[in-house]
Amino acid sequence: MKKFFLAYAFLFIALVSIQARPPKVPTYVDFAGQRVMLDSPDRQERMDKEILAFCYMHSTSTQMLKRSKRVFDIVVPILRRYSIPEDLKYLMVIESNLDPQAHSPAGAAGLWQFMQTSGREYGLEVNANVDERYNIRKSTEAACKYLKALYDRFGDWMAVAACYNSGPAGIASRMETQLSDDAMELWVPAETSRYMFRVLTAKLFFEDPLAFGIEIDPSEYYTYPQIKEVVTTTDPIPDLAAFAASKGVSFYALKKANLWLRESKLNNSTHRRYEIIIPER
Repeated sequence: MKKFFLAYAFLFIALVSIQARPPKVPTYVDFAGQRVMLDSPDRQERMDKEILAFCYMHSTSTQMLKRSKRVFDIVVPILRRYSIPEDLKYLMVIESNLDPQAHSPAGAAGLWQFMQTSGREYGLEVNANVDERYNIRKSTEAACKYLKALYDRFGDWMAVAACYNSGPAGIASRMETQLSDDAMELWVPAETSRYMFRVLTAKLFFEDPLAFGIEIDPSEYYTYPQIKEVVTTTDPIPDLAAFAASKGVSFYALKKANLWLRESKLNNSTHRRYEIIIPER
């Protein structure tokens, strides 16, 4: 019995270890209407590093892929409404792994990883009671405004990606001192240097996950519960658990559908207008 178990275990490990050969680095990637060339040895190596990461970190890559449809279905129409190229959704992939509850040690939050100050600057309410960085629609609208402002300044989407990671002031300063307006040729911190290539790799991955050794049946993609109703309120809600019960859903389901509600009550002393999603379950 022990020999059978060991043989089975080795067979299982061998099967799990089988991995499709990582995709080769392309000579270019068309990103946001721009052709990004990857034909130099340096760019090939930098891109290969990120392809290998996506290819062999299967748990993370698979989970991102399973999350993608429900997030992109909400985000892409907003990008289009603001005339932001759809490929900019891949910034969100690198920022948060498509986890709407993501929170960094530095204090960035949500899918787009806004800091508190930048979130407020682009119209989000951020406090202990309400944090709209966790509101997918509102945070995406804020991201669109920020992305548009960056593009108006730099006129290049890869520069926009670099700025999203490290801030526009640093990129503008480096362009000036290094006499280059090509963000991918700048000597920047390692995180920013990788960031641009990770965004390009994210596009390759989501367009052809099978090439990275991952195949997901359509039924395996995560979905959000159907929306039963959307309640508009300008009043405080002193007890969200009681409010949820009155709508026939659990407190958990209400909070999961409205991550921007950070406490067990909605203060709303200024009588702002809020829309609260009531899920089917």
